[in-house]
Amino acid sequence: MASRSVNDPSQGNSYQEDFSCSESNSESSATEEESDSDAAGPRQDQEEPCRYYNSGHCRDGKRCHYLHVCKYALRGNCRYGAKCRLKHLSSSSDRDGGAQRDFSGPYKWQLEDGHGWKDIANDHILEGQYSQPNTKGINIYNTPYGKVSIDFKAMRVRGKKNLRVRRLDGQQTEWIWFYSTSKGWTKYGEKDSKGNTGPIQSSEIEKKFQGNRNGSLTFNIGSDIFEIRFRQMRQVSGNRKRKVVRRPKYQPPQSGNLIGRVTSAFQKVKMSPAGQSESPEWQFGGKSGRWHTFKDSADIEDQYQQDFKGSMSYTVNRQTYKLDFSAMKQTNQSTRVTRNIRRV
Repeated sequence: MASRSVNDPSQGNSYQEDFSCSESNSESSATEEESDSDAAGPRQDQEEPCRYYNSGHCRDGKRCHYLHVCKYALRGNCRYGAKCRLKHLSSSSDRDGGAQRDFSGPYKWQLEDGHGWKDIANDHILEGQYSQPNTKGINIYNTPYGKVSIDFKAMRVRGKKNLRVRRLDGQQTEWIWFYSTSKGWTKYGEKDSKGNTGPIQSSEIEKKFQGNRNGSLTFNIGSDIFEIRFRQMRQVSGNRKRKVVRRPKYQPPQSGNLIGRVTSAFQKVKMSPAGQSESPEWQFGGKSGRWHTFKDSADIEDQYQQDFKGSMSYTVNRQTYKLDFSAMKQTNQSTRVTRNIRRV
């Protein structure tokens, strides 16, 4: 590459990362018509009571990704009170097992192997991938357990029964809701190509969701009635179903807090795409629909590691191009022609 620059208004380039992160098994597009095969729905941050625990027995025990607490106590109407044989949460403690939300920052990601929860180093990268609606999961390398593959939808560690993962929320998160279309994921309330705002805002959905995570929300577009079913994470209208996903709005880390949030067990963790190799390549879409690998893919990867939401510029044959990592687009600065890019 003849020239390149990185836009990093929030953090600058003063902090050297110890990882390689990615889009982590992201989908290039989402289908408009969806099946209902995974109707059990996602396990959102482990805040839903386990029905088997409430019935008397859960065979998953501590590995269960639902709350082992009295469902009536959560609603505030348990008639047994202190005599209830099921667990009641006692205060504003975290619903994943009583961890107080007294940490600094908007979030914290941790792993647990049966000997207590440990912070994941550089978890702002993990959070950044989780904030993208098309990201299914992420791999973490160089841990005491080897490669750790995290499934964002189920909020669990794949293939390692002795490990659990959680995201602690500092009550500063703005949650964003998206629905799938044939062109990918679209934020609720976002303006369309004609400048028209959607009929319902993401914040309205979140408020309804917080009131009843097993409920639903109904809205109209003209004479058509749409229902968002939280349990299934589906938008339903007639015979049409669309996937729905809820992800946090990314908040960059405070540079002063980065070092303090690294524990000895995870000081050199490395992140890369779930299901992909540890040396990803960068590609751009050609006119024929085929993907072509950039000759300087490694240089692009270096810049991406420094700011995966930023951009970089480079020059080839006297033509200057801009790569936008957030939009995953390449733009010719002279002709304004854009092409899709991807990391595989």
